[in-house]
Amino acid sequence: MVDVQYRGTGRRKTSTARVRLLPGSGNVTVNGRDVADYFHRRSQIKDLKSPLETVNQLGSMDVEVNVNGGGLAGQAGAIRHGIARALLKVDEEFRTPLKRAGYLTRDPRMKERKKPGLKKARKAPQFSKR
Repeated sequence: MVDVQYRGTGRRKTSTARVRLLPGSGNVTVNGRDVADYFHRRSQIKDLKSPLETVNQLGSMDVEVNVNGGGLAGQAGAIRHGIARALLKVDEEFRTPLKRAGYLTRDPRMKERKKPGLKKARKAPQFSKR
């Protein structure tokens, strides 16, 4: 028997998620832990499962994720992106609903780098006339 699996890589901010989709019962594992143990906010869990809901595959696919870098919000976004990209390999007809929902576009927003002489990326020290 051939083990069918679909892979996708998702990115958001400084997080990278390597996603594997397997035929199964809808279990989601993140870094070897259950998704409810890894993410504490229900909104993040709902957000990362949303591509599966969009194409009605929520209960028929197991998701195994390896994610690193960034914080939990960025990691959830990276997982969502990776799941959407892996779903394209399951069926190319999923492209239209996933694209309409905006799950295939990598979110380009990154933290701006700190410039010399400034406290943060744009915040300057307080001006003193004397």
